[in-house]
Amino acid sequence: MRSDTTRTGEPDGLTDGLGRRFAYLRLSLTEVCNFRCTYCLPDGYIKRSGRPSELTLPEIERAVRAFASLGLWKVRLTGGEPTVRSDFDAVARAVAAVPGVRRVAMTTNGWRLAENARAWRAAGVSAVNVSVDSLDPARFAAVTGHDRLPAVIAGIDAAREAGFASVKLNAVLMRGVNDDELEAMIDFVRLRDISLRFIEVMRTNDNPAFFAERHVPGEAVIARLEGAGWHRLPRAPGAGPAVEFGHPDAVGRIGIIAPYSKDFCATCNRLRLSADGRLHLCLFGDGGFDLRPLLQDDSQHDALVARIRALTATKAPAHRLHEGDSGATPHLASIGG
Repeated sequence: MRSDTTRTGEPDGLTDGLGRRFAYLRLSLTEVCNFRCTYCLPDGYIKRSGRPSELTLPEIERAVRAFASLGLWKVRLTGGEPTVRSDFDAVARAVAAVPGVRRVAMTTNGWRLAENARAWRAAGVSAVNVSVDSLDPARFAAVTGHDRLPAVIAGIDAAREAGFASVKLNAVLMRGVNDDELEAMIDFVRLRDISLRFIEVMRTNDNPAFFAERHVPGEAVIARLEGAGWHRLPRAPGAGPAVEFGHPDAVGRIGIIAPYSKDFCATCNRLRLSADGRLHLCLFGDGGFDLRPLLQDDSQHDALVARIRALTATKAPAHRLHEGDSGATPHLASIGG
């Protein structure tokens, strides 16, 4: 089998037509989620008839090997809620064992984190992001549909004790819902070595009214942070879309993920593979490209690599959210957020 490497032994690297280099694969393991967050799946996950099944473990391994051979070294396991898959531990171990993969991260709602943090760390996951949209138990339950904030906080503590290299919290900031908790959330990370990232509500096909009512611009949060003495930190290699801020009196960090900000797409370094094997070049693109037919046998590796390279070259310069166009994305759980 031919290896896509340079003479130095390093992967050739995967770039698009604008020269953006890709190091980061967001791998959705399932569309299913057991929470009912108001900004994503307010009615809960509804299985749609005729949907393809989730990728099998061998298919996942073949996909990750192909992306890793092209220089993508960071893989995030996401969903839906990735840990609802009964084989999550096996998937994590398999992905971590792929040559070229240097970091395996996961995003979770934290429902099983307290009892599984050590096992997932042992399986090869080195970074965990936990969704925490409120520090008020009643408000957390109203947003997620589950009264589980104490269990989620216990999971965050367990992850820190288990030795994850990175523990981050994700909070979708919503006008009239939790935007009055900004200072309380910042205080939460002052004494904890974690990063809290505020995420703008994003418009999708099923939430235009919710978006119009609840959207808080990321620039407004940045202005409040800078006014309180927080300063922008350098971007780390392979980092996601968050712009991080530090403070001389804080142990933790604050990040802002603001897809509506100017030039948000200029530093894009990530690709997405949906749970059924479709390559999405953008979270808000017009649809994915089915790679599953090329995931059936190891002998298809070269053809799969060539297909990924050709498709990535066509990646659009930016999303069209400012024009009210969220592409074909029905909701954020559909392709891993």
